[in-house]
Amino acid sequence: MRLTEQEFRAMNSPLRWFIQRNLELPVFRLLGLKDENQDILEIGCGSGYGAVLLASLKPKSYVGVDLMPEMIELARQRVKLANAEFLAVDAADLSRFPDGSKDVVVIFGILHHIPKWREIIKESHRVLRSGGKLFVEEPNRTAVKFWDLIFHWNHPEEGLFTWREFENHLLSTGFTIRRRMGIWLLRSYCVEKK
Repeated sequence: MRLTEQEFRAMNSPLRWFIQRNLELPVFRLLGLKDENQDILEIGCGSGYGAVLLASLKPKSYVGVDLMPEMIELARQRVKLANAEFLAVDAADLSRFPDGSKDVVVIFGILHHIPKWREIIKESHRVLRSGGKLFVEEPNRTAVKFWDLIFHWNHPEEGLFTWREFENHLLSTGFTIRRRMGIWLLRSYCVEKK
């Protein structure tokens, strides 16, 4: 799903970056995102701020993918990391990446934008090496419906899920839930490929 103009501005605002830096990344670190020298894939990389934050892990390689070419252009202009690559790719089809080619997949709260979120989870599983980890932070259906009521962002109904639906899909895909943290409306997960 393409972001509305209002949401595009919100996702590229200092407030969004503050939340990503001071809440989301620290929670991922508490969940176990600590290892250096890993091959990292970020799904929904946006304008590249996640890449800047993930650079603290000194990754062996980093690839950020986003559906919106304008986000990829912003990332390429803003982020100058030696081993970083940004690609305009539909994350529901990551066929350009071989099976078992990544150590870590990171998703900073974009699945609720995407009707094919289940495919993204499956593709994340496929590209991870055995023992590889997916770190994902998402709001549930209730939270997104509330935000849509206030901000009129109109997220696709197919992209929304309850925690039970989300966790059941993680498990049926072959992930093991290692850790979860959060509140009623927002959760972060560390899941591992068996």
